Formats: sequence, structure tokens, C-alpha cells
Amino acid sequence: MATTIVTPIEAQEFEFAGWRCRTGKRHSGLPTIAQAQVLAGLAAGLTQKEIARARGVSPATVKAAVATLLFHLHAQRAAGAVAEALRRGWIAPLLLALIVGAMNPNSEALRVRQPTRTRTQVSTSRVVSRRDTGSIYA
Repeated sequence: MATTIVTPIEAQEFEFAGWRCRTGKRHSGLPTIAQAQVLAGLAAGLTQKEIARARGVSPATVKAAVATLLFHLHAQRAAGAVAEALRRGWIAPLLLALIVGAMNPNSEALRVRQPTRTRTQVSTSRVVSRRDTGSIYA
């Protein structure tokens, strides 16, 4: 019986946009450096234009990287890709951000955004009331 020798994946770690990223070579099961930077930017809440500006590349390049990540992570949206990357251990938030967030006593209240009413309520009654009493048609 032949034994196969499995070489360990040479993973590298770096920080980008407040996230620790693990990267590897192509076809290693880990994202490339560019893909990890895009994932960290998405996790930090940056737009594709902001990620492109931070990386010094075109927004179209970031858009292509996002499309590739969505395909590889079997996700429909960026939030799903970030969640799957967290589960796989590709990205992780820096510990300092977690500590500072936990120190704020109102941190739970800051996470919930109360809905605001943007339209005025319209009555749905069948009877229309006239407001101008001085009209000859009243």
C-alpha cells in the first residue's frame, strides 16, 4: 500500500482593515493575499471602491475578486462570504477591537438601529373629509 505524503500548507498571516487574515498559495484551500484583503475589507464594512483605494487597484479588480470569493465560498452576498470565511478561519477580528467593543456599556444599544418612519401615515377610510369650510361646495 502506497502512502502519500501531505505537505503542510504554508500559511501566512497579516493584518488588513482591522482583521487578521490567513493566506496561502493558489489551490491550497486558503485565499490569496488579494482575496484575503478583499474579505477583510468586506468584513470591516468597506465598499468596493474603498477597498480598491486602500489596495491601490481598480474597483473592477475588487469586483472580480468579490465574484470569485462568492463562488468559492458558495455565498450569495458579501455577508454570507464573510460568515463562511470566519467559519473556515480565513479571517478573524483583531482582539483589540473585541475588547474595546466589550468595554462600552451601550454597545448593544449601538448595534440596534431603530426604524424611522419616512412616510406620513395616510388614512384608509372611505369617507373623505373637507377641510375648507368656507367653500361654496361644502
